[in-house]
Amino acid sequence: MFWVLFLLSAWVVAGTACTRLCLAAYRSADVDATARRTHDLTLYEAAFLSGGPARVAELTLVSMARQRRLLLAHTGWATVVDPQGRDDMERSVIGAIGPEGQSRIAPVRAAAAGAEAVRGLADRLVDAGLAVPAGARTTVASGVRQVRAAAVAVLLLGVTALLMPAQDDAPRHLIALWFALPLLLSLSCLALARIEAHPYSAWASPAGQRLLGTLTRHVEEVGDDRAYLASVAVRGVRAIGEPELRAAFAHRGQYRRD
Repeated sequence: MFWVLFLLSAWVVAGTACTRLCLAAYRSADVDATARRTHDLTLYEAAFLSGGPARVAELTLVSMARQRRLLLAHTGWATVVDPQGRDDMERSVIGAIGPEGQSRIAPVRAAAAGAEAVRGLADRLVDAGLAVPAGARTTVASGVRQVRAAAVAVLLLGVTALLMPAQDDAPRHLIALWFALPLLLSLSCLALARIEAHPYSAWASPAGQRLLGTLTRHVEEVGDDRAYLASVAVRGVRAIGEPELRAAFAHRGQYRRD
C-alpha cells in the first residue's frame, strides 16, 4: 500500500499549487476591478510594468546615453557627462554612479532600481490598479510555475508508484488512473489560467497589461526616438539596436571581481 502514500503526496502537491494559483488569479481580478481606466503610461511606468525596478533603471541609463548625458562603454562602465538629472530617476542614477562620475553599470543599475524614486513609482501604479501590490507577488505567473512543477511532481510520483514491487492486488492500470486525477487537476488549472490570465506578468495587473498592449501597438506604428525608448521599456536591453550599447549591459556582476 505504499503507493497510497505517494498518491496522497500527489494530491497535496497538486491541491496546494492549484489553490495558490486560484488565489493569485482572484487577487489579480480584484486589482483589475479597481483599476483606473483612463491612464496614459509614461515610459518609466511602462518599464516598471514590463520588467520591474531593474527595467526602470535600464531605461533611464539608455535614455541618458542616447542624449549624450551619460557614456555607457561596451566594457561595462558608466561615465557621467551631464551631472544635472532632469527627473528623480536620472538623479537616482547619477547618485548611484557616485561623486567620481564613473562606475560599473551593474552596481549602478542595482542601486537605481532600489531608489526611492522607483518605490514611489511602484506605489502610484499600485494605487492606480495597474501594478500588482508587492505583498501579493505570488502572482499568476509564479502560480503557474508552481502548478507546472506540481504536474511534474505528480507524474514522477505516479511513475515511482507504478515501478515499485507489487504490495497488494491493486491493478497497475487502476493505480495509474488514481494518479491521473491530480495530474488532470493540475493540467486543467494551467489551461484555465492560459485562457483567462495569459500573458502572465509578475508586475502588471490585467489592466496594466492591456495598457502595455496599447503602447506596444503604438510603438510598432511610430518610428521616432520615443518609440525606440518605449521598445526598450517593454522588451528590455535586448531591444537596443546599437551593438556597443547593448554590450555595455552584458557585463553582469563582473564588478564584484574588480
